Amino acid sequence: MPHSPAHLFTSLTIKSVRLRNRIGVSPMCQYSSDDGVANDWHLVHLGARAVGGAGLVFAEATSVAPEGRITPGCAGLWADKHIEPLARINRFVKAQGAVPGIQLAHAGRKGSAARPWEGDAHLSNEGGGWPTLGPSAIAFGGDLPKVPRAMTDADIARVQQDFVAATQRALVAGYEWLELHSAHGYLSHEFLSPLSNQRSDHYGGSFDNRIRFLLETTRAVRAVWPERLVLGVRLSCSDWVPGGWDIVQSVELGRRLREEGVDLIDCSSGGIVPDARIPVGPGFQVPFAERIRREAGILTAAVGVITEPAQADAIVRNGQADLVLLARALLRDAEWPLRAARTLGQAEALPPPAQYARGW
Repeated sequence: MPHSPAHLFTSLTIKSVRLRNRIGVSPMCQYSSDDGVANDWHLVHLGARAVGGAGLVFAEATSVAPEGRITPGCAGLWADKHIEPLARINRFVKAQGAVPGIQLAHAGRKGSAARPWEGDAHLSNEGGGWPTLGPSAIAFGGDLPKVPRAMTDADIARVQQDFVAATQRALVAGYEWLELHSAHGYLSHEFLSPLSNQRSDHYGGSFDNRIRFLLETTRAVRAVWPERLVLGVRLSCSDWVPGGWDIVQSVELGRRLREEGVDLIDCSSGGIVPDARIPVGPGFQVPFAERIRREAGILTAAVGVITEPAQADAIVRNGQADLVLLARALLRDAEWPLRAARTLGQAEALPPPAQYARGW
């Protein structure tokens, strides 16, 4: 009897971690923390999506250092005070049958910005902002004109240790899936792209040098993150700018990351410069996930304008990705997975919570 292909409601097991389906809540910044500390907003936001049937629930990009936040309202895991509020959320998420994940991040030159509803622009150091860091002293541009301080070797070592310390706290907080953010123009991506990295030392220039920061950070994190738990990396697979980072480099980096113990590549794109021409449309980034999965031999997640159940199901059935991460679709409808199960004739694979069963 032929093996039936996986579909959106087939479980996915990676090492000791089992997802009840292939639907994940993509990391989405809420800009609602106080000094990095999660609160009831985050409990309800993430908890509702676990109740709604997602298999994986990612906390938002969570900074490993105060200067690594995008805005003053961003989440953090640079201090022990951050652990218990996150652990409370994770206990609830797990009780609903979902796996809690976290994306660790450092904003680099895009840090020190106002919240989106307050203008999104860089804050002055006198107006609540802070000095930023980057691989090179090159500003992002547009509404983010601050020129970052080019990082020294000591700065690099300190930030990498910040990632390690945050990883150790994430383990205490009960996360089972850790993702390193190396996309969207934030610090790790800034090292990868020749558009933002113009160093002449061993962290700049050649491909091997530009990927060094991420590989070293990954190696250090994997050393303290248990082998039984999942480690992923989010990449911007293309800068969408000639001469920038691209899918060919992403495939080779995927191979290198697999060798470092990374289990999955989360395939996004863009964010390194303000004027990139990105062909946004339904599933526009899915080909990146498909190619990295095929050519680098590593599991992938697809993300970006995935809104319809049949569309998400086809991505998995066709072997384009192993996991589908949704963002705006799950903001609009926290119960998207439950509805999708019924639309796709998979209602028995995802029963609603007992408290809500009469409504279905």
